[in-house]
Amino acid sequence: MNDGKRILIIDDTEVISEALSGHLARTENFSCDRTKDALAGVKTALAHYFDMIIVNVVGSSLDQFDICKQLRAGDVVAPIILLVADGDDATTIKALDFGATDCVSRPFKLGVLMARIRAHIRQFEHSEEAQLSIGPFYFNGSSKTLRLQNGGGGRPIHLTDKEAQILKFLYLHSDRLTNRDELLGEVWGYNAGVTTHTLETHVYRLRQKMETDPSHAKILVTEPGGYRLNLMS
Repeated sequence: MNDGKRILIIDDTEVISEALSGHLARTENFSCDRTKDALAGVKTALAHYFDMIIVNVVGSSLDQFDICKQLRAGDVVAPIILLVADGDDATTIKALDFGATDCVSRPFKLGVLMARIRAHIRQFEHSEEAQLSIGPFYFNGSSKTLRLQNGGGGRPIHLTDKEAQILKFLYLHSDRLTNRDELLGEVWGYNAGVTTHTLETHVYRLRQKMETDPSHAKILVTEPGGYRLNLMS
């Protein structure tokens, strides 16, 4: 699910960030935040949620490895790609040891970098650490909570294990209709004692937690044959 992904690019040259952010916005519909200052980039990454962080620093007192180390020490879980001048084994090992997800040598082919970005985001999206954008909420699978986006504040909305599993599966398949039997099998397994009524009860409770008007759902929508999650509601 690429829509709504937010990328931070820390680039003290500005050349790469300008070209890359424009390409990401046009081809992937990503939202890109850019910063030239390494320290400011670290502060931004620690203060806000990003789906990926790309670092290209060549002349700062804070090098790329230190940036990566500080981000991981600050509990940043998003994938981090370092763009480096020398991608030999020693540099790659150092980057990974400091917490980078990937290390890409400059100069790079844009198509290859884009493929790596998509692959890492896809992998991260399936992890429990990912924070998924669903309508007006951020969903965190690890804590099983929903929080309002855009500074909405308020206390987190806590979900049960089954509610979180339903939401995660529908998110990962939001490009199509999910029928009830498929959702039952995914969340409850092949349990003969579980019926579609059980599923409908959990969907009802989910809507009570996340819909403004649960009787006219706009996020978790019922369609003929099953359910669909509207990510952009």
